[in-house]
Amino acid sequence: MKLAREQIQPDTDSSFHILLTPHLNDTFFWHYHPEYEIVYIDGANGTRHVGDHISRYEGSDLVFIGPNIPHLNFDYGVKTDYRKVVVQLSESFLGTQFWQAPEFSQIGHLFEQARAGLSFHGQTKQLVGEQLQQLADLPVFERILALLRIFQTLANSAERSSLEGKPVSSTYNLKEEQRLKRTYLFIEENYTRKIDIAEVATLANLTSAAFCRYFKRMTRLTFTQFLNQYRVNQAQKLLLAGSNVTEACFASGFEGLSYFNKIFRRVTGENPLGFKKRFG
Repeated sequence: MKLAREQIQPDTDSSFHILLTPHLNDTFFWHYHPEYEIVYIDGANGTRHVGDHISRYEGSDLVFIGPNIPHLNFDYGVKTDYRKVVVQLSESFLGTQFWQAPEFSQIGHLFEQARAGLSFHGQTKQLVGEQLQQLADLPVFERILALLRIFQTLANSAERSSLEGKPVSSTYNLKEEQRLKRTYLFIEENYTRKIDIAEVATLANLTSAAFCRYFKRMTRLTFTQFLNQYRVNQAQKLLLAGSNVTEACFASGFEGLSYFNKIFRRVTGENPLGFKKRFG
């Protein structure tokens, strides 16, 4: 489960980027980027994982995520016929002075709140979801106007909750990134056996305490949280491939069924058997 930095470019003749149902449901894409992102998904039940926040959404979801907040692709593990719209844009996509106009004060406040991540529900989710699905079909000028109307609707909505996400640091140096890559590779090659933090800390040339602080700063997760989520990801793949719960538990590195069930539910919002029945 690598924390990847996604590279994003605006679409041709546009100041932002639109993705329509990119079909990443078989990919565990734990990533971040300096752009803001609006995600709407319909026709699916899945996991909302933004920063340290993990919860389930049912039927549809609408989220506005600020810069550099790690998040999982919202269609991961979805097997139904879903639709997804993703809009990605920089804070200055209309120029650095644009948001200073008094007419856009509410939208500016929305962008500030989105730095922690926002989810929307009720009529707001339904209305904005419909507007987002029509966005790509509009001429470029009408498209930007429609997007501003979407922002204004979100800014005026009380049907929201904060996801309390935190951005990753953008000041990584090359040594830190290489150390993190070595850690990721070690997990990929050894997740099926018991891993002691001291062993990984030695690999990173750090004491255990220093490694724990470093890893949390880099990923916003403790090493144990990260390792458990990686193992749950592998267990999900095994369950989808036909393994039973016991087989998936031990093959993915967990040492007991009780702990496996507990962590699986914490990460995905359901127990392994329920997951297998739903997608099997």
